[in-house]
Amino acid sequence: MSEREEMTLEEQVERIRSRRRKPKSHDKARRYLNTAFLLLAAVGLVWFYSDDNHRLLALGVIGIGMVLKIVEFFLRFMG
Repeated sequence: MSEREEMTLEEQVERIRSRRRKPKSHDKARRYLNTAFLLLAAVGLVWFYSDDNHRLLALGVIGIGMVLKIVEFFLRFMG
């Protein structure tokens, strides 16, 4: 019998669960990118509605946040 056949069902399930629990290498980067996106989006929105003279700059801040979110998206689904 092979080693796999000798394992009990509980051991096999625990082995599968432990593999699923392992954090992926991109998780930390994704967290930082998502946090930066949320902060830039919030700052950009507040700036957009509070300062009529610098709305284009506020949209630029929001745009940078959106680029970071797109990078995070690709890390999640492609990595």
